Amino acid sequence: MIDPFGRTIDYLRVSVTDRCDLRCVYCMAEDMTFLPKADVLSLEELDRLCSAFVRQGVRKLRLTGGEPLVRRNIMSLFRSLGRHITAGDLDELTLTTNGTQLGKYAEELYAAGVRRVNVSLDTLDPAKFTAITRWGNLDKVIENIAIARAAGLEIKINAVALKGVNEHELGDMVAWCGENDYDMTIIEVMPMGDIGNEDRVDQYLPLSMVRQQLGQRFTLTDSDHKTGGPARYVRIEETGRRLGFITPLTHNFCESCNRVRVTCTGTLYMCLGQEDAADLRAPLRASESDEPLNAAILEAIGRKPKGHDFIIDRRHSNVAVPRHMSVTGG
Repeated sequence: MIDPFGRTIDYLRVSVTDRCDLRCVYCMAEDMTFLPKADVLSLEELDRLCSAFVRQGVRKLRLTGGEPLVRRNIMSLFRSLGRHITAGDLDELTLTTNGTQLGKYAEELYAAGVRRVNVSLDTLDPAKFTAITRWGNLDKVIENIAIARAAGLEIKINAVALKGVNEHELGDMVAWCGENDYDMTIIEVMPMGDIGNEDRVDQYLPLSMVRQQLGQRFTLTDSDHKTGGPARYVRIEETGRRLGFITPLTHNFCESCNRVRVTCTGTLYMCLGQEDAADLRAPLRASESDEPLNAAILEAIGRKPKGHDFIIDRRHSNVAVPRHMSVTGG
């Protein structure tokens, strides 16, 4: 699949649920209203949709949420999609998780063909963790991450940089990742969805500043390592691990964007930061043939925009797009 700007689209992120067992302050409001089950694609429909994308040339598939591991019987979907790895039609099947359920499913994930997972973790301070997630248990998440690593899964920690919250401990998190053989990526907060009383301008911390601060403690060597995602990587010479920076605001990654996102309702977003979308649920449910679905996918790829328009400052709306990050799956 080639978009209008010559970019090959070979990376699909699929939200399997909008539900989550945490309420992170940059992602959700505390009192969320979730989708009725009838609107959400069944696991069989998700399998069929993902498989259509694989046939169209997707080589990397990431399942997200919400929290994907709270979806009932989600392992059946991982096991089914693993057939594309076995057949050589898919290079990677992976997921992003908050880690709350990871220990329970780590061995099953590995058996299904998953080899690495991204774990969202913004602090190593138990009190801060509870404040950020509104009710999470840090010790349990750290234990689950260790279980997953022991099961053979490579771990990458994803931390959102939050001004006044975790900016002074990101260096300690880099060191902790090095001690445990985890990679890490730091992400700028994105202006998506109403998050209640929180203000994204107050949350926003430019990663140019973060990198400068980390450079005073660690030797950062630029790397050409790519995972198919938007991160730009450096090597931490003191630990030997990779550190990625995802900067949708200070230095966007649109020129090399190779990905699209599908929500749990079958809505295809060609850009995380734009509202243009395509309904894939209707053609999926209208016919047992995949021809209408394939046509809808290709038509949508033909509308993929050049880039997003994320801005965070006092002069602009606090919300660039109205949907929450949990809806699109990051």
